[in-house]
Amino acid sequence: MVSAWALVSALALSGLALADTCSTLKDISNIDVADPFDLSYIHEQNEYWSTSCSALKPSCILFPKDANEVSAIVKVLNNNTEPFAVKSGGHNPNNGWSSVKGGPLISTQKLKQVIVDQETGIARVGPGQRLDSISAELQGTGWTFVGGRIGNTGVGGLVLGGGLSYMSAQYGWSASSVLEYEIVLANGTITTASATKNADLFKALKGGGNNFGIVTTYVLQLYRQGDVFGGNLVFLRTPEKDKKLLKAVRDFTEYNQDNKAAVIVTAERGNIDLIDTWILFLFYDGPVVPEGIFKNFTDVGPLVDTTKVQTYAKLMAGSNWVVVPLSVVQIGTETIPMPSAENSVKVMEGIHAHWRKTTDTVLLEPGIIASIAYQPFPKAIAQAARARGEDLIDTDDEAHRLIIELNYSFLPQGDYAKMDKKLTCTSPFS
Repeated sequence: MVSAWALVSALALSGLALADTCSTLKDISNIDVADPFDLSYIHEQNEYWSTSCSALKPSCILFPKDANEVSAIVKVLNNNTEPFAVKSGGHNPNNGWSSVKGGPLISTQKLKQVIVDQETGIARVGPGQRLDSISAELQGTGWTFVGGRIGNTGVGGLVLGGGLSYMSAQYGWSASSVLEYEIVLANGTITTASATKNADLFKALKGGGNNFGIVTTYVLQLYRQGDVFGGNLVFLRTPEKDKKLLKAVRDFTEYNQDNKAAVIVTAERGNIDLIDTWILFLFYDGPVVPEGIFKNFTDVGPLVDTTKVQTYAKLMAGSNWVVVPLSVVQIGTETIPMPSAENSVKVMEGIHAHWRKTTDTVLLEPGIIASIAYQPFPKAIAQAARARGEDLIDTDDEAHRLIIELNYSFLPQGDYAKMDKKLTCTSPFS
């Protein structure tokens, strides 16, 4: 076996067309290559949120250990026309985003470094980390990462997509706290991007996705954090609770003045135990919640209340129950201007009624769980992001908004074409 750099040199000297990437790297490098019957291949293929992604079988899975090995892989890929994909956590359910059929999959699972400067709170983090694992690594340091809301989510996809966090009203997007990217470009060059070096690339990586290169290290600004308050409220659905919770999430978006507080308000229905519920995610960045901040939600009368003071690491670890094993997941989002108080009932209840009417037609699909999440997007988020530099999301910071997320989760035996069509129809703006 030869090193990655020796491989690159050999390729440069040969100038010859290569065999497929998997065979080439297996024969003349020490990069870890997993074939379809290897346990590491099987395990990695099972680590997707949606089984539709797992169903796309790569020709092999590559497990680079550092930027040099990623560079070597990219240079081999440049010598053929194989499709390939790069995977962090596999949380994006869209086929082909971090999954591939017939070409190599580059897994970042061995790029899991977390190195923290305790004095400055600057961390070097690998894309192989997930939110629950990085939170566990940071537990006890007094620092936290502006991560997402579900522990299973990979750091790589979250940050490159921008990244919405419980702490976004304080610190902006997850990407807003990136100080530098170490990245392998399409020609195999290893470089960095920051506000002072490759500044255009730096901006593009903050919300622009993974098509600009393969990021091997994120240099992140962390923030001080102790215990937090968080958990779930569960309500049995009634028409009256619909009205109250829809009004509460709309009013929270406009009137909440405490940027440490965040909510997600989700309605869920399905044919497993005939569920028809509201599930709320509450978060406060501190152990003492100011009186009344969540009152409009708690007054509706939850059946179950799991909220408590806990570490952020425990909150993230406890969030993975939302990932339904062995299911296909389809997702869509709409971001809308916050309805005015005068039009709140018409808009919010109209959207929700449309969702319920559309989901009535899919409740016989095997294992179906349909959900709609109303996520406040107050202007404080855009203001905090802009204060930390430019990004590709570039949201107007003078208006409140709501993010509406639509999910269908169902067993693989379901009707894919029908569910695709219904997801499109579910959008109130389709």
